[in-house]
Amino acid sequence: MTETNRADAAPPPEPRTIRREDYRPPDWLIDTVHLDFDLGITETRVVAMMALQRNGTHDRPVRLDADGSWPTALRVDGIATPWRKDGEGDEALIVAVPNASAELVIETRLTPDQNSQLMGLYASGGLLCTQCEAEGFRRIVPFVDRPDNLAVYSVRMTGDRSAFPVLLANGECVETGDAEDGRHFAIWHDPWPKPSYLFALVAGNLVANRDSFKTMSGKTVDLAIYVRDGDLDRTGHAMDSLKRAMRWDEETYGREYDLPVFNIVAVDDFNMGAMENKGLNIFNTKYILADSDTATDLDYDGVEGVVAHEYFHNWSGNRVTCRDWFQLSLKEGFTVYRDQSFSADMGSATVKRIEDVRILRAAQFPEDSGPLAHPVRPDSYQEISNFYTATVYNKGAELIRMMATLTGPERFRAATDLYFDRHDGEAATCEDFVRAIEDGGKVDLDHFRLWYSQAGTPRVKARLAHDATSGEAVLHLDQSVPPTPGQPDKKPMAIPLRVKAFDIAANSAEGAAEEQLVDLDTGSQSVALGRFSRPPALSINRGFSAPVTMEIERAPGELAWLAANDDDGFARYEALQQLMVETLVARIGGEAGDIDALVAAITETLKGADADPAFVAEAVMLPSEAYLGDQMLVVDPQAIRDVRRDVQRLVGQKLAPRWRAIQSGTATDHADVSPLAKGQRRLRGAALAYLMASGEADAADIAFAQFEAAGGMTDRQSALLALAHGDSPLRQRALDAFYDRFHGNPLVLDKWFQIQAWAMRDDTPERVAELAGHRDFTLANPNRVRALYGAFAGNQASFHRADGAGYRLIADLVIALDAKNPQTAARLVPPLGRWRRFDDARQRLMQAELRRILETPGLSKDVAEQAGKSLSG
Repeated sequence: MTETNRADAAPPPEPRTIRREDYRPPDWLIDTVHLDFDLGITETRVVAMMALQRNGTHDRPVRLDADGSWPTALRVDGIATPWRKDGEGDEALIVAVPNASAELVIETRLTPDQNSQLMGLYASGGLLCTQCEAEGFRRIVPFVDRPDNLAVYSVRMTGDRSAFPVLLANGECVETGDAEDGRHFAIWHDPWPKPSYLFALVAGNLVANRDSFKTMSGKTVDLAIYVRDGDLDRTGHAMDSLKRAMRWDEETYGREYDLPVFNIVAVDDFNMGAMENKGLNIFNTKYILADSDTATDLDYDGVEGVVAHEYFHNWSGNRVTCRDWFQLSLKEGFTVYRDQSFSADMGSATVKRIEDVRILRAAQFPEDSGPLAHPVRPDSYQEISNFYTATVYNKGAELIRMMATLTGPERFRAATDLYFDRHDGEAATCEDFVRAIEDGGKVDLDHFRLWYSQAGTPRVKARLAHDATSGEAVLHLDQSVPPTPGQPDKKPMAIPLRVKAFDIAANSAEGAAEEQLVDLDTGSQSVALGRFSRPPALSINRGFSAPVTMEIERAPGELAWLAANDDDGFARYEALQQLMVETLVARIGGEAGDIDALVAAITETLKGADADPAFVAEAVMLPSEAYLGDQMLVVDPQAIRDVRRDVQRLVGQKLAPRWRAIQSGTATDHADVSPLAKGQRRLRGAALAYLMASGEADAADIAFAQFEAAGGMTDRQSALLALAHGDSPLRQRALDAFYDRFHGNPLVLDKWFQIQAWAMRDDTPERVAELAGHRDFTLANPNRVRALYGAFAGNQASFHRADGAGYRLIADLVIALDAKNPQTAARLVPPLGRWRRFDDARQRLMQAELRRILETPGLSKDVAEQAGKSLSG
């Protein structure tokens, strides 16, 4: 359907709800697939030869999933055979097959250049590439397109040599040759059975960074990262990250790579970050291309983490895959945990944990408390792409982390070995994983299983009682789990809390009891922590051992002491952040708040700047506006912004000499990406932000001087962002200079759009609307959409401006984008669904925009499900 006739389209049928309890194995299985592609940008012809096997004793016809890929020809055992479309609403092809097995041949014709959904086979700047997770393969050819159908694939590609000099698919290349009329072919074979969502094909004009890796058993693996000509010199970090990930997976999990070749291709237009297709990973360029001139330190970390994530999927996702999409966290939660652990080992474990928890609190906790809340293993869905969520990925990773905590390193490794050995080559379930951890880790996880089926973020209240006579300190814990859509009544969870009590009189971490692992598995529980001469300081949920919100009764000065003395880095960070929250929330509520105590705690933390600048940079940053809103019953976006800005100004003024010294004294070699150098640049950026907020007369000049002198993108971007928030005339000069220098680089230009959408200014909605009409903005590229609109939706006060301009901007975008790319459009709906947290006037404005979205003719089921649940859930 084209965009011009959408308004006249009939309303789509009500999407069918898929339920986990209704799972049954496929009626027919396909165990061998031969695909022949005659490649072209405007038309590609596909011939698929499939070996069908009846699964069980029944007489039901073959039902193949299809999404517009209707056959131009279909043969069963060489005989042209009629077929029909399924009449139940979901697109499917039905064909009668009389025997228990048959050879099925289907021919289709595709138009890759018209595929704006970027699912199936599509064109991206002259390349042909695929994205098949979750249900994209059915857009290529009708198929048993579900994870529990594993088949061996052979692929032949034929195309014009000048247009498609590189022809890639899964597995390894077994033959190449010339064809007629300047064409050539390549045949690839993947010996490992895989589900259709892991199928991949890339054809185009690409160059490769080539290297090799010797596995722990002595086999040589040929490595290649394919990019467009001109991008090759920005692939070195990705290649190094890949080799580090391969070695780490061998050493940490005993997992050796299983093919003689591993290829990566970077493409500009991609809905996701990357895809773990067997032997041929396809990446968004954002997570491959990096050099110090165009990528920040966080970009470098992102490349390393995502390259590792997709590689780790080779075992946790490919060799052991999901039985069905309800088990998505089986591969994603486990693999996120694996890539988090890898990144922690490559840099600072404390800083990595801080970053991971910040993402969890910013994305998953709000999801868990809103209309789109769902368990880590969902019970139902209408559109599976809507369940690629922070709950499935990030909370799913926290579940793995808790199991690792409960078993300990050695038993957890034994348990994962058992899991891989037990389920290699299978389509498994979350229950299979938990059972392997139980059996291999020698632990009872019966109660723990609730984490997979029960939505919501548990709340834990902690109170430490101290008996002055006996000296006994007892920790009293109470937990509750708030109701979520479809789950009004919750059971107590099994919550592993790392706990330690400190003797404040000792004035250091040395006077402390041993850390305990408290398994809070009832509504209330009391735990003895030892004897102390005076009430101790309580360090709880150390390392963020459980994804819960804590409410802790604290004595005056306790947080400041922990921020200075706790021997757990994350707990030290958490104490200072909580001190900031209490100060800010008090001032938002009209109280004074103890600014001097906060400044003193920040001053104490800054003493560690030389030893661990990355940690200090994280610790001294004020909590985000969104996180502060999560601490309030009714969010007041403008009050939060005003108070946060004022506190940032006061801290900036009171510590101005220190911020100046850090900003001027921490310049580093921009090409140095060691943890220390990256930490120094991160701290320099934090210092500059405080200087700008302070209102010092020369602050804008300092920021602009850093912008102009910056040798790398990290210092350049932090300076530009500092200027973007303000009103200095230097702001526009810097934005113009940045655009003039980098407008030809799509990834860096995304930063230019993003920084302006992040700007904490009253006119940001108008600026975003203006940028949407910029010649360099396009709805066709998901990165550009996320850079502008995704960043704006996360800019709390600007998005929630009282006149509703921000809500209209997002709703307009969702409606326009849904016609082109429903998957990307649907991911921008949830910010409107948080309307219950705001005042009545904002509630009405957000509800009105959700209704407007739902009233759009021809709305996709992706967006309809998100908007419908957001409005009524």
